[in-house]
Amino acid sequence: MKGFIDFIRKQGVVGLAVGFILGGAVSKVVASIVADIINPILGLILGAAGGLQQMVIKIGSAQLLIGNFIATLIDFIVIALVVYYGVKALKLDRLDKKEDKK
Repeated sequence: MKGFIDFIRKQGVVGLAVGFILGGAVSKVVASIVADIINPILGLILGAAGGLQQMVIKIGSAQLLIGNFIATLIDFIVIALVVYYGVKALKLDRLDKKEDKK
């Protein structure tokens, strides 16, 4: 069992697993916060009627769905911050053992 735990620590598997689990666990909450609170406020500020996700830029006959891109980017940033500060707060960043260089 000790060999398995050493392998996990050396390979950084703990950090990867923590990031994956926390990212999946908070994604629905973050998506709801962004969709229900942040996007409508940004939509009002930016003048996009119907919320941020409906904001488009028309170039000729093409429509760029810039609002949807911004909403997705906000989701990513909020999830990344939650995972980062969650790992720091729980001190899980210290679980991975650094291999000594010879």
